[in-house]
Amino acid sequence: MKRLFPLHIHISTLFLLLLLLVGGLIGGFGYHTSRNMLESAAEDLTRRIAQETLGELKQVISPAEMAVNLLRHSAIADSAAYKDRLQRLGLLKEVLDGSSALSSIYIGYDSGDSFLLRRIGDDAERQTFKAPEGTRFILQSVETGTSPPRGRYVYFDAGLNTLREDERADYAGSYDPRTRIWYTESMAAQGQIKTPPYLFFSNHKVGTTIASRTRDGRAVIGADILLDTLNESMKRQKVTPGTHVLLVSSQGYVIAHEDAAKLVTVPDTPDAKPSLARIGDLGIPVLAGLAGPIGSMQGKDPYVSRLSLADGDWRVTIQPVMLEGANPIYLVTAIPDQELLAAALNLLTNSVLITLLIIVLAIPLTWLMARRISFSLRTLAGEAESIRRFEFSRPIAVHSMILEVNELARTMDGMKRTIRRFLDISQAVAAEENFDRLLPMLLSETLSAADADAGVLYLVDGDQLLPVSAKNGEGQDLMATLRPIPLAEAGSLLGNAIRDGVPRSEELNSTDQQSSGIGALLSASASRQGLAVPLLNRQQQLVGAMVLLRSAPIGEAQVSFVKALSGSAASSLETRELIKAQKELFEAFIQILASAIDAKSPYTGGHCARVPELTKMLARAACNESTGPFSDFQLSAQDWEAVHIASWLHDCGKVTTPEYVVDKATKLETLYDRIHEVRMRFEVLKRDAEIACLKAIAEGQDPAVTRAHLDGKIRQLDDDFAFIANCNEGGEFMAPEKLERLRAIAALTWLRTLDDRIGIAHEEKERKARTPAATLPVVEPLLADKPEHLFERRPQDRMPADNKWGFRMPVPELLYNKGELYNLSVGRGTLSEEERYKINEHIVQTLIMLSQLPFPKHLRQVPEIAGGHHEKMDGTGYPRRIARDEMSPLARMMAIADIFEALTAVDRPYKKGKTLSESIRIMSFMKKDQHIDPELFDLFLRSGVYREYADRFMKPEQIDEVDIEQYLGNARP
Repeated sequence: MKRLFPLHIHISTLFLLLLLLVGGLIGGFGYHTSRNMLESAAEDLTRRIAQETLGELKQVISPAEMAVNLLRHSAIADSAAYKDRLQRLGLLKEVLDGSSALSSIYIGYDSGDSFLLRRIGDDAERQTFKAPEGTRFILQSVETGTSPPRGRYVYFDAGLNTLREDERADYAGSYDPRTRIWYTESMAAQGQIKTPPYLFFSNHKVGTTIASRTRDGRAVIGADILLDTLNESMKRQKVTPGTHVLLVSSQGYVIAHEDAAKLVTVPDTPDAKPSLARIGDLGIPVLAGLAGPIGSMQGKDPYVSRLSLADGDWRVTIQPVMLEGANPIYLVTAIPDQELLAAALNLLTNSVLITLLIIVLAIPLTWLMARRISFSLRTLAGEAESIRRFEFSRPIAVHSMILEVNELARTMDGMKRTIRRFLDISQAVAAEENFDRLLPMLLSETLSAADADAGVLYLVDGDQLLPVSAKNGEGQDLMATLRPIPLAEAGSLLGNAIRDGVPRSEELNSTDQQSSGIGALLSASASRQGLAVPLLNRQQQLVGAMVLLRSAPIGEAQVSFVKALSGSAASSLETRELIKAQKELFEAFIQILASAIDAKSPYTGGHCARVPELTKMLARAACNESTGPFSDFQLSAQDWEAVHIASWLHDCGKVTTPEYVVDKATKLETLYDRIHEVRMRFEVLKRDAEIACLKAIAEGQDPAVTRAHLDGKIRQLDDDFAFIANCNEGGEFMAPEKLERLRAIAALTWLRTLDDRIGIAHEEKERKARTPAATLPVVEPLLADKPEHLFERRPQDRMPADNKWGFRMPVPELLYNKGELYNLSVGRGTLSEEERYKINEHIVQTLIMLSQLPFPKHLRQVPEIAGGHHEKMDGTGYPRRIARDEMSPLARMMAIADIFEALTAVDRPYKKGKTLSESIRIMSFMKKDQHIDPELFDLFLRSGVYREYADRFMKPEQIDEVDIEQYLGNARP
């Protein structure tokens, strides 16, 4: 029969054998594992360095790429004259100021012109250009439109104040951007190009050039970028003291090294220029033979090699760093094995010594303890099996003489309860879909798990912690006494927990009570111990925090459990951050669109920004009313969001309105002012009169009489043109006698001898083809409404009467009528009927655009609010001709805000901004005529909103005293 031994014998023997075996295995395996880990870590580190290097490159290059891309769409790319380019010099300065890596920004034109702004970084560079003291920027310009071409250097200080201007004919003669590689490659490429790194002439620093041609292909925008920040990165990325880390181009040139002085090779001969050093020129044996592998590398796979040299074994890795639009560069790392594996050798030695020591000490202790724990271990084994089966109902009751066994029993019992509680909470969190109910539930469960007396749950809101739930142990709500906490002012307990990213437990001091606002919670209980738990999302970013209060110190087990539970809470809170990010993105789109509308015309630059402010002022005033028609008017947070979006997008349809219509300042203005054509015809008539006079004198007529007749005719022509010019300004009403005189002047004729159908666009040719070409020379009226002046309205430009949006605007038959007599006969202002419709059509486009957006339920009122600011209370407005009862109060508020802003604006070409009293008086007539809401207008005056707006947005000379009493109620102005 096989002999059996007691458990303690088995335990002792097995324990000692295991110690011996495990010690040996750990020692050997630890060495090999450490070696493999270190080598693997070296590979991972090399890849990380490559990624970080790529990231740093992108951080350096991305601003330049964005700047070049923006500049290629800017007006400077189309500027043909030096003075026009100089007006946009501030834009180039802002680009250079936006990135310390940018050395210069420039534009090369297909005419051979060049416009370059260079940053002067230090005195050495200033000496290179012989610049005056204080120079921060140098403008280098070439203008080929003069003979000979003109070159100049203009030196500026940091504020773009001119310090000196030098004429540089040698620069104009020697520099043609069209011959530069960045220009030729950009012209041949579809997008941006990047040159290989090279040595800049001005400062002997390594850099690269980014360039891109403009949309019309008539110019190339370029930017020079310094790469010297990568040298410090190479030094920082060294794995061991003896490691070499450097960046090398595909031609073998070193472009980044911890020793920047080694990047440049200075030739012995005085006439030769400095150049980039090759990798073989650094004098480092392990790097000397790597030029060949670098030159033969293909694709993105790294090159890994081990080299045995006189100074030891080396691990060499060449990792490609791929930058979009540029040749690859290579990160070269050379790590000495002796330094890399030093930790593994030390680990092996220490493992052997520690294993032997443990075996010697463990023999007697193992024998003793094995006898004592055998019984309790059997019991605990059974309990462990019940845990494995997820049976948590029965508590663990083990009593042993060994403290550790009892601790193990208590730990296992606590583990059972903890797992059970964690599973219950996780299931409850997973089942709860309502975020508002989830927050107090998370706090309540955490209070229960930590046996806390009270607690607060905060969410990060910008730069502060916002309390969202506060309870005591009985579940009572304590939110009323709490306030937001600025992150910078968090007390030591909460501040340390947030900074370290781990829970903190300590006794609360007075500073913590005041900064966190939990003094009221403390007064409701005897709690003085606090536990602050930061809530971190998957990216380890702070999304919130919990503060728990107890009368006794909180144990480590409870802290650990709360920490684990906080992970579930953070995952739930991350959903809120996602929603917030989506709202911020939508807000950015709104701001971009509104900015584009304001930027489209220089005369309405602030309209889209001012109307929202005034609308919100009036809405707040209505919310503050406690009596009267607006006593029950209140806006929820979702309503305020709708007001904000609608007011910013109320004119989004203006993106479809032609700029010349928006900016039309005279009656004959289109893309240019056609009064110049009319002036030239009068000049022709005056020359014809002079010629006729001279012919009459030559034929023997009395010179005095003839010249007197000529003088009279010249005076009449000058007076007639002055009258037409005055009509063109549109400042006065066109009375019937003015129209009669205008038609009489229009009937005058002039002789055209040149074909008016050559050298014009094909669309204009098609319009002229509506009538047969006249035989030259041809007599034409001085002012005419010709068929080619009529622009037909396409079918898609017509609005059906039964359109789904309910628009009821009369649509002119023609899209445009550019007839000269027709436009000069406009009764008031400068806009014809067709142009007035095109202006008004922006609200149609606004409603169409907004109705196509998939707004969530709480924002579905946005189109109605934004699209009603041109409607009138009597139903005579546009585009839908709806009356007051069909409009929401917010839409009526925006109508008042839009009118008041338009009356007081000082940036319109066709009028001056009116004073405060004039504007209020005009709006009082609108109130009387039922064009605006009378109750809202009274609120506008009574609440002082008009004055608040004036103080913020109107010029001081516009603000005068207004007696509002005469305009309130049924008073007559």
